[in-house]
Amino acid sequence: MKGTAIPQAKQYVKYVPVGYVESHSLAIGYLFWLIGFTGAHRFYFGKPVSGAIWFFTFGLFGVGWLIDLFLVPWMSRDAQQEFYPGNTDYTVAWVLLVFFGVFGLHRFYQGKIFTGLLYLLTGGLLGVGYIYDVLTMNDQISGINANAVRHVQSYHHQQMAW
Repeated sequence: MKGTAIPQAKQYVKYVPVGYVESHSLAIGYLFWLIGFTGAHRFYFGKPVSGAIWFFTFGLFGVGWLIDLFLVPWMSRDAQQEFYPGNTDYTVAWVLLVFFGVFGLHRFYQGKIFTGLLYLLTGGLLGVGYIYDVLTMNDQISGINANAVRHVQSYHHQQMAW
């Protein structure tokens, strides 16, 4: 028919920023799962409440730990969707926290020099700061990465105004 428009098929393209990296590594999640009766993999994937339950019950008496062997890919996917990827790498920060947290190396890595020094001099604020960071590390890094994106977008917006 003449004059009738043919509807165009909609195409969807997933936007992936240049330099995109995953926020949470599946391989590191499985490495933390090896000591998962402590809840390490759950903390890493941003599940601090169940991580604490796993810690105090030794992975729900081993049963939850074994079940998590199959749940790690879903926890990784959920973490990818929830937390901002960026220049501050979750894996590096978590490894620094787990092994050197009382010395504040993870804080120095995040650019938090003052609290890094405070942790260094006080043993992670006598362990209290260390526990706080275990519970909030993903949110801290996500905030840093989100602020970096906002800063770059603001800079580009200012440049476009010129």
